[in-house]
Formats: sequence, structure tokens, C-alpha cells
Amino acid sequence: MDSGIGLLAAAAAVRGLRPDADLVLSQDPDGMPWGPRTPEGVTERALAVARAAAEHAPDALIVACNTATVHALPALRAALEPAIPVIGTVPAIKPAAVAGGPIAIWATPATTGSPYQRDLIGRFAGAVDVAEVPCPGLADAVDHADDEAIDRAVAAAAARTPRDTRAVVLGCTHYELVAERIRDAIGTPVALHGSAGAVAAQALRRIGAAPAPGATASGTLTVLLSGRASALPDRALRYAEGRGLQPLATGADFGG
Repeated sequence: MDSGIGLLAAAAAVRGLRPDADLVLSQDPDGMPWGPRTPEGVTERALAVARAAAEHAPDALIVACNTATVHALPALRAALEPAIPVIGTVPAIKPAAVAGGPIAIWATPATTGSPYQRDLIGRFAGAVDVAEVPCPGLADAVDHADDEAIDRAVAAAAARTPRDTRAVVLGCTHYELVAERIRDAIGTPVALHGSAGAVAAQALRRIGAAPAPGATASGTLTVLLSGRASALPDRALRYAEGRGLQPLATGADFGG
């Protein structure tokens, strides 16, 4: 679940580990963007999106959204667990810091400087130099597949990133969809750290399922847009992660 197509990175990662897994992608086009909302507003929208997914009785729910994880994870777990394990998305600060700094954390303005992010920095990156880089408009541009807006937002964030940065943490799931454009804009060799792979692996662990990347690609795809059954939005197909899910559409449950 996510406000928009930021969930594609996690969905693609799950698909890579378990091609036979049935996926439900629950998004909220009626309520996005979530970033400018109050914590209470984010929680309200996230609960609605999660409950729409829960109607399909999933084995687990991945909260593929940093903003929802920051503000709504306790409420989501209270509403759905233990029947449905809920897995949040945490910025990959720890693995980025292990390799040594300096590191930069690209995130939405709401997350940048938040107590949540500062706590993660203190726990996992206290020994390295960390630059928090707000990226206004980038998540929204990615969600709309607006190439010009993406380029402007990426260029602005790259200009705010210290030149000696060795690693960049992608602190919003949307950013993983444009990782190579971010790398190109920074212009110096830099490691990028997203969360999708770790979140997918954690989801499998929570339900006791082993990775089976060689399994037959038999999983189905169900898409929910603010609770309504739909096809994968056209803008999702602008990204490799979305196109990788599209061939499954022949077996998907899109409703009436």
C-alpha cells in the first residue's frame, strides 16, 4: 500500500523473490499526496487504503510508504495484526552508514528533520557525517511521471547534496523508481540505498515463506485505487518496475 505508485519498487522486489506470489496493490489517488497532510490525516487515509487491501485477505501488508510508516504504522498494526502482519518501510540509513560517510538522506520535506528520521540517524549513523536533503515536489513528479518536473526536482536536490557524499539514502519509496536519474544528476560516484529489497525480504520472513526466485511466474495482480478495482495506471508503466508487473495482468482480478 502507498498513496501512489511508490509501491512499485516493493512490489517488483516481492515479485523477484516470489514470482508465484499473488499481489494486491492498494493506492489512494483520491487522497494523494499524503506528505502535506497532518499525521492524523495520513493515518486516516492509510487506514482506508489498508482496509481495502485487507478485504482480499493477504498474508501480509507492506506499508510501501515512508510517510505512512512514520505516522500511521502503530494504528495500522493495531487495526490489522495479528491476523495480517504489517511491515513498515524504514530508510536504509544503517546499511549506508556501515560503509562509512559522508552520507546524504533524500526525503520529503515532511520527513526531513523529523524526530523519526533524526532518531534513525542517531541510532545508526552517529559516527558519520549526514546531510538531510529535502526534495520538495519529487515524489509528486514521480507519481505523475512528469519527466520535466522530475528533472527539476532531482537537479535541485543534487545541488543541495554535498560534493563529498559517498552514499545517498532514498528516503521515499517513489525515489527508487528514478534511482539512475538521481545518480546521473549527482555526477560523482555514489552508492544509492533504497528499502524495497529489504522490505520484501522481511515480509517473506514474517509469513515464513522462503524466497523462490526461480518459481514459475504464476502470481496474479490486483490493483485497488482508493478501494476501487482497476487496472495498473498508465503512468506506472513509465517505470521498469511497473512494466515488469504488467504481463501478469491477464491473470489479474480487476473487478467489474
